[in-house]
Amino acid sequence: MTATHTPRNHQSLGSLSVSPLSLGGNVFGWTADESESFAVLDAYVAGGGNFIDTADVYSAWVPGNKGGESETVLGNWLTSRGNRDDVVIATKVGAHPDHKGLSAATVKSAVELSLTRLRTDYIDLYYTHYDDESVEVGEFLTALDDLVRAGKVREIAASNISAERLEESLAFSAREGLARYVALQPHYNLVSRDTYEGELADTAARHGLAAVPYYALASGFLTGKYRPGTTVDSARSGGAAQHVDTDRGQRVLQALDTVAAAHEAEVATVALAWLAAQPTVAAPIASARTVAQLPALLAVADLTLTQAELALLNEASA
Repeated sequence: MTATHTPRNHQSLGSLSVSPLSLGGNVFGWTADESESFAVLDAYVAGGGNFIDTADVYSAWVPGNKGGESETVLGNWLTSRGNRDDVVIATKVGAHPDHKGLSAATVKSAVELSLTRLRTDYIDLYYTHYDDESVEVGEFLTALDDLVRAGKVREIAASNISAERLEESLAFSAREGLARYVALQPHYNLVSRDTYEGELADTAARHGLAAVPYYALASGFLTGKYRPGTTVDSARSGGAAQHVDTDRGQRVLQALDTVAAAHEAEVATVALAWLAAQPTVAAPIASARTVAQLPALLAVADLTLTQAELALLNEASA
């Protein structure tokens, strides 16, 4: 296992030390084939990154795929590079077409398949991908605790959960002396603040949970490449397009342009730096389909925004 010292800029998620940018693995085996994925992963690690995010369901939405493609690519990369103990691997349970939900049986069978695809004997951070309100929190938390005790999982976390169920989960873990969530993966970015801010963020702060936001760049909109009148050839352009013609979208881009110019930085770097500066946020998640897209993402580690710049972005995105 890796040493427990925390390098510069690294954040702690329970016993894990993670770099300021989490690399999203949703593109591996989807818009990036294995060789492109390996190149991105190599460049990410060479650039100081150590925190890779995937899920057992990636990328079941692609015709011909069945889920697990991303984990498989990642497992092949880890094996070929021999660097398993140098990286923090996060994956998720509950959304795979063949393993939906969070019953104890589902969690325990899904984790074995993830371990096999990742070609490893432990997962650093294991998320419940979507809350399953048909299952009592005690059932899946006991199953997750069993995995931690067995050494198959190091830390546990939650994604897509309500403040109420998060509170209930943390209370159960505390009462029963079981593994507790150390992190939360919310949908959160400059054009989607109400998906996290408020009750959910307050619950995370109160319990010392770290947030690892997904859609950190709003499907690419916050890279600045989607503007009115432009067409971008991307599998995700539909997600970005919804923000292009909104007042908020335009205000946010204008504010991002202003701050980016002041720092001679990329728009994407500024959007990630705003997220990184928010209370509870440990490391935003962003994915890169090509090595050329990585520098703007990794640069978040070295960009600190002023209070005035944060205020400008807060106002534009309100």
